[in-house]
Amino acid sequence: MDAKREMLRHELAAIAYRTRKALRDAPAEFGDLRVAAGVRTPRELLRHMSGVLGYARTFFTGGTYRPAPLATLEEELERLHELLASLSEHFAADSFERMSPEAFLQGPLSDAMTHAGQLAMLRRLAGSPVPPENFLFADIDADNVGPNQPDPVAPDDEWHTPDGR
Repeated sequence: MDAKREMLRHELAAIAYRTRKALRDAPAEFGDLRVAAGVRTPRELLRHMSGVLGYARTFFTGGTYRPAPLATLEEELERLHELLASLSEHFAADSFERMSPEAFLQGPLSDAMTHAGQLAMLRRLAGSPVPPENFLFADIDADNVGPNQPDPVAPDDEWHTPDGR
């Protein structure tokens, strides 16, 4: 497999890792947290991420992709992981005739990673912050875009909750 394909598949795995990290041990009500009018809830963010990645997949499969809302955060997360797996298979084997690897990275993959960061920010706003880690050492594997992501390898020992602890 060429380096560009490997990098794209690694980015999908990084999206899976960071999204799962942002949602690990989230409070039950977190999926429907609305911090302000016009700001997406975590469940809506996951749906949007699926929409972006599903759209990216159409450059291999044709057609359109507009996901309907699902009832729970877990259902949305399951759909996201299914799309990550499907897109990873396309990146591994298919032709980039309709969109270049660079365009996939700068467009839909960067958009999805931005939203993974927003999920982590919403956790902090919900009073349930995600512990930081040094992502340089994260155990990210291009073959693992599923929900079973590893625990942090290099978590930060010193970090503070919103109340300063």
